[in-house]
Amino acid sequence: MQKVWLITGVSVGIGRALAQVVAEKGDIVYGTLRKPEQMADFEALVPGRTHAVLMDVNNPEAAASGVQQILDAQGNIDVLVNNAGFGFFGAIEEVDMEEIDMQMQTNFIAPLRLCQLVLPAMRKQGSGYIMQVSSVAGFRGTEGLGIYNASKFALEGFSQAMAKEVAPFGIHVTMVEPGPFRTEWGGRSSIRSKKVMHEYDHTAGARIRTIHTYSGTQDGDPFKAADLLFDLSRNENPPLHLPLGQMAVDGFREKMSQIEADIQTWEARSTRTQFD
Repeated sequence: MQKVWLITGVSVGIGRALAQVVAEKGDIVYGTLRKPEQMADFEALVPGRTHAVLMDVNNPEAAASGVQQILDAQGNIDVLVNNAGFGFFGAIEEVDMEEIDMQMQTNFIAPLRLCQLVLPAMRKQGSGYIMQVSSVAGFRGTEGLGIYNASKFALEGFSQAMAKEVAPFGIHVTMVEPGPFRTEWGGRSSIRSKKVMHEYDHTAGARIRTIHTYSGTQDGDPFKAADLLFDLSRNENPPLHLPLGQMAVDGFREKMSQIEADIQTWEARSTRTQFD
């Protein structure tokens, strides 16, 4: 059965690859773009099946209008992919509140808003699938990425709760958690804090330099990821968590091992904090 997709952030990266793969496999894709001059190129990606939606996901009116545009044209939205976002780098002491707000608005508030906008239609049709493009950084904190971590941790927190809330309506939720993929995330799509402190050069600074160094040579293939995500849209029991790539899988296992070690070390005292 042909499905209708709404994918945010389709100008580059995984969002672009996913839109192309989904449309080439026969589904209908509405992709959001922030610039009018980008629209014709996306419409021509797979003519007749890729439709451009002019939308800044941080604009509540534009988001509501864009979702209604799709519902008016198609009557339903089967798959929402909250992909739009950006990487923000800086040690915790370096970042200011304006930078924090910018990151949280795009990576957390905007996906939350779009979920709220599509859920009424999905509940009415008794089916739907929401893919939240998170990151291995949504499960494991990393120096230099603290605010990015916070935005993805927040995305994962509400998504886990939402998954339980919407399951009775036939709606599935998956948190897609890539490691390094060959996109512009660590390059021109990323932002560095305005303030840079030499005191953090060997921790946060070193990590940020490493990320910039391998940008464009990452192991992850966006089109292979897109193929997997398309297959998930046809799966009757998709996972809640989907670490993408070997580094992501290794990162998840490393953190889970650390958590288990902490629990075992402190369990005897931790469990004695209850009333007798």
